[in-house]
Amino acid sequence: MTKSVQRIYSIGTVGTPWGAAERALWLSQQPVKRSYQAEVLAPLQQLLTAPALAACAELQCYGTLDYSSHQLGTYPLYAVKNRHFDSNKPLLLVTGGVHGYETSGVQGALLFIREHFAHYAAQANVLVLPCISPWGYETINRWNPDAVDPNRSFVAGGPSQEANAVLALLGQFPTPLVHIDLHETTDSDNSEFRPAKAARDGTVNTNWNIPDGFYLVGDTAKPQPEFQRVMIAAVSKITHVAEADDTGCLIGEALQQFGVVNYPKKSLGLCGGMTDAVYVTTTEVYPDSPRATPAQCNQAQVAVICAGFDYALAATGSVL
Repeated sequence: MTKSVQRIYSIGTVGTPWGAAERALWLSQQPVKRSYQAEVLAPLQQLLTAPALAACAELQCYGTLDYSSHQLGTYPLYAVKNRHFDSNKPLLLVTGGVHGYETSGVQGALLFIREHFAHYAAQANVLVLPCISPWGYETINRWNPDAVDPNRSFVAGGPSQEANAVLALLGQFPTPLVHIDLHETTDSDNSEFRPAKAARDGTVNTNWNIPDGFYLVGDTAKPQPEFQRVMIAAVSKITHVAEADDTGCLIGEALQQFGVVNYPKKSLGLCGGMTDAVYVTTTEVYPDSPRATPAQCNQAQVAVICAGFDYALAATGSVL
């Protein structure tokens, strides 16, 4: 059940949207807590030196985030793709780290590349963007330095450098058959990010119950219930799946089936709605559960990717 909890954020005046001063104050309070170079780029580059991956995969730098106006420097953005693109095969897309604080979205994508990229690259064209928001990863943040949520910005000419770089990259590729977007729902959604959003926008904060367990968010316009069911079945072997609350909802949305809710992704500017992929889902891992380890969270992300890819390839007759 949704809880109406007014938590007054430390920045701004209740009922008044932030201006430049408030955004600058917020940014000044976001220290670097971990390294994009050490935890993402270095492992990614090392992975691609392995003979099996080097034979089928390559890195593509698809842009550079320039936050020098905030005295933050620049961040190179990388994707992993098939070394040899075959236009007769479908495209399978994985995105991670749209919200940089959602750790298993990034680390799960890297684990998938390490353990499974070569297998699927033999059957299809595979494109993985493991960390779309590197500053958010370093500062464990939902927003970018402009206090913009990249995952509400996947529209042409939107306000997020991160989203715009991804959209430009995908313009070079055909429409994916599958798009799996890796996320987490964390306790900090209620303790930090929702109150911060309400303060930024000058609105009233309404917290939701954080589901204890894994769930998926399908697309209202193309729910693909069997696709979602297969992925939930796969992940339930790794970690527990969230139960609906006493109103039959997860994060305020009506349960469609066990572990699955739907959002209108395109109209909300979500990463999961940025393509016309037939099969789309957004993962939501709960890393704060005492019943789930970081390794399980990463493995749950991988289980969803593999189950989703297997289902879509079989359904379209694309399996070798």
